[in-house]
Order: sequence, then structure tokens, then C-alpha cells
Amino acid sequence: MTELPRTPLAIVHARRLEGEDTPFYGALEGDEITPLGTSPFSESIRLRGKERVPLRAVRLLPPVVPSKVCAIGKNYRDHVKEMGSDAPPPEPIMFLKPSSAVIGPEAPIRLPSISERVEYEAEMALVIGRRCRRVSESEAASVILGVTALNDVTARDLQRRDGQWSRAKGFDTFCPLGPAIVLGLDFRGLRVTSRVNGETKQDGNTRDLIFPVERLIAHVTACMTLYPGDVIATGTPSGVGPLEPGDRIEVEVEGVGTLSNPVMADTDA
Repeated sequence: MTELPRTPLAIVHARRLEGEDTPFYGALEGDEITPLGTSPFSESIRLRGKERVPLRAVRLLPPVVPSKVCAIGKNYRDHVKEMGSDAPPPEPIMFLKPSSAVIGPEAPIRLPSISERVEYEAEMALVIGRRCRRVSESEAASVILGVTALNDVTARDLQRRDGQWSRAKGFDTFCPLGPAIVLGLDFRGLRVTSRVNGETKQDGNTRDLIFPVERLIAHVTACMTLYPGDVIATGTPSGVGPLEPGDRIEVEVEGVGTLSNPVMADTDA
């Protein structure tokens, strides 16, 4: 099997639209996917062979289904201000999103009937590459497999009403993830944008994170073990706003691609 370099390398998780429907990981290059012969979490990533699958012939799945999504709130100063706070938090604000909230590209975000205001939040997310606990800031980069895009969908009215964030951020479909994990990408200075129906709503850059990636990893792993495929969402820039049925929300992280999802009402929630 051919071994692949890690700098930079886009890995997708996909299922063929016809024929064999077993999900597979593959290396994305242009509009073609080359299936992997190893897990993306292996020390060396290898191709299965020379087969190339057209991107149009697959449905992209979430790049990982994590045991947990560790998300960080209020990690951009401009977002802190738009949320009504005068000063940034003294340490990272961490909360969890359940794996049941995770969906992939083009899967619909379903708006629960018990919320009157659901908002998008575009974020750069880190995918953890190995089991780790109590990681120092100096060692943090070594536990990152790669970078992806995440939409921290939030029922804002419930968040304000509840006083804690689990319900507001934990509904099914409230964690779109993808479209790829990009390995070897420098996560410092990446542009993070969101668009609703083609109109730009957020435009930030990871160089403006209050707490840098290394601090976030050290903070999270000081209290919990992370496993391969776990995700850390690093926070959203200013410009968050509402979603309505019929909208299309796009989250783009520079170097990763665009995560696009339609929005619809969920009459069962």
C-alpha cells in the first residue's frame, strides 16, 4: 500500500450512493476520493489501492463520530461583546455536545418546536488523534490529528432561560461537522466564515482566539480523557444569528472547505 504524507492531507468519510454501502475513509484530491487501507488514526496512513471514487458518487458522512464534543464558549472578544459581556472569561468556558447531535454535510438541521430562536455558530474544530490525558501546552500539537469545520447550532432562547447550555446545544442535528479532516494544516491564522443563503454573516480568524489551541487542549485534558476522534470546538467569532426553515447555512474554515446544511422544522421535537 502507498503511504501518504500528512502535510496537508484531506481525509473524508463517505458512503457510495450505489453498490457497496459500507462507509469508508479516503484521501480527497480535487473531485476524487482514493480509499484508505488504514484508519486515519494509524501512525502511517496508507491507500488501499489505485481505485478512485468520484465525489459525485458518494454521500459525505461526518468525518468522525466522537465520543464527545468539547466546545468552548466566548473565545473571541467580539463575540464576548455581542453576548453582552464586558470582559473575556478568566479561563476557557467548556461545555459538551452529545455525539447524537453530530451530522455531516448536507444533512438537515432540524429546528425544534420548543425553541423560538435557533442560531448558527461557525467554528474551527480540532480532531484528536490519540488517547490523551493531562496534556501540557507544549505537547498539545502532538495529540491533534487535524482540523475540520463545525457549526455549534444553539437554541439561544433556551440557553438564556436554562442558565446552563446542555439542552440548548444538545438537540439532535445541532452539531454539523465536516466536510473533511485536514491533516498538517497550521491552525493559527485560519479564516472562519459563515453564510446564510449566500450572505456572509461571520468573518473571523483563529489568530483572534482569546485562548489559543494549546491552552484549550491543556484545559480540557486536565479534567477528562480524550479519545481518537473526539472533537474540540474552539469558539465562534461575532455575527451569530437566527436560522429559519428553508435556509441554507454554510460554515467555511480556510483550508478545510465548506460545510453546508439545509434547515428545516422538526415537528417531532
